Amino acid sequence: MRDKDDLIPPHGGYRKLRSFQCAQAVYDATVIFCDRFVEKRSRMRDQMIQAARSGVQNIAEGSMASATSKKTELKLTSVARASLEELLLDYEDFLRQRGMRIWDKNSPDALSVRNRYQSDKSDRSGGSDQSDPYRVATVSAETAANTMVCLINQASFLLGRQLQNLEQAFLSEGGFTERLYRQRQAARNGLNKGGPGKI
Repeated sequence: MRDKDDLIPPHGGYRKLRSFQCAQAVYDATVIFCDRFVEKRSRMRDQMIQAARSGVQNIAEGSMASATSKKTELKLTSVARASLEELLLDYEDFLRQRGMRIWDKNSPDALSVRNRYQSDKSDRSGGSDQSDPYRVATVSAETAANTMVCLINQASFLLGRQLQNLEQAFLSEGGFTERLYRQRQAARNGLNKGGPGKI
């Protein structure tokens, strides 16, 4: 258990975050989806892949930045969630513009995807050889797009909870500047107690 006054607290470890793992699954599956169903030279394809990548990269960058800036971690985690929201709209547009069915969040199909995700407790922190666990490479466009909507909503939920925890930690422990100030004050008090001639 770390001391709240540690100047550089433990940071990183993002590969073990469920939010990161879910966002990474979204990214991998989006690449597969776009290869199958979106014109390769289209702007939409680039935007979807970049939005999915941004979700993953900003979680990682925020986790590493947390060593010296909780504010930056909060900002980047929020950017990750916003990027996934942009991607969610692309999938919903894909379904709507093609007259495809959009699953209700409580439909048996949507619940099946959520249950599959929630029952998968495997630790992917070291990577996974499961390149397509949701079968985006083989199912229909309608099923693939709806599956992605479910996964993005799951990632967004996890990031929302993560943001709440980060906000609480920031309020209770402060940020890097406050920790630095506390340690400098403690060091000065120690010098003063040492008396003249002490360093």
